[in-house]
Amino acid sequence: MSTLIIGTAAALLVFCAPGYPGATGDAQPLVDEFATAAAAAANWPPGSLTAAYDASDEGGLAKLGQPDAALAFVPFPFFVEHATMLHLEPLLQADVQGVGARERWTLLVGKRAGGEGAAALAGYTLASTAGYAPQFVRRFGVGSFPLPADVKITATGQVLSSLRSAAAGERVIVLLDQEQMDATATLPFGAQLTKLAQSNPVPVAIIALVDAHLSKARADSMRAGLMKLAKSDSGKATLGRLRLQGFIAPDLPPHSAAP
Repeated sequence: MSTLIIGTAAALLVFCAPGYPGATGDAQPLVDEFATAAAAAANWPPGSLTAAYDASDEGGLAKLGQPDAALAFVPFPFFVEHATMLHLEPLLQADVQGVGARERWTLLVGKRAGGEGAAALAGYTLASTAGYAPQFVRRFGVGSFPLPADVKITATGQVLSSLRSAAAGERVIVLLDQEQMDATATLPFGAQLTKLAQSNPVPVAIIALVDAHLSKARADSMRAGLMKLAKSDSGKATLGRLRLQGFIAPDLPPHSAAP
């Protein structure tokens, strides 16, 4: 673990959301606004918290490897996959508009597939926005479903195409987050899909400390500041632009970080 402790120097907050819509240029003004509001709520000096956004797993990892990276705002699958390597320590859990602080993931297969049992899925491809995090998929995303070892897990931001393939009887299964699953109710081919498995409730997203780069005092003040951010009109507005309602104390499943 790094021995660098960021005291009063500027710290970097890295947002990384692999598989979800949003380009760096589009998101940067929003994460800049959030960093400014978070620093003010934590009583940090102006300019002491900067932010960067990356929509890829690789890009997020690169940014989180920078010496000034002190905080990570990431989906729970990313946390599970990389927490041990990056020395991530949960600080808070996000409360997301329309979803809440926890969600269930659902595994779907086409009804035209040869069978719905685990053995019938040998050689299938599993497509998901969380496909970059196979540890999450196997340990949390599919619940207790015995996913065959030879299922190929792939990352995609085009789940609709994968759902069409599954509905058409191709050898594809699709793992959806809660919002994606809710949206399947409006699909014209939704009746051709069936549920194979569902996860237990898991966090949607985590704000974590990175490699102990923040002193305890600064980490504590940031935690307190973020917890109260939703109590002001300006804070609510900033959160709303990122589709957030606020933050709660982290409540993670046991052994959530990959070894």
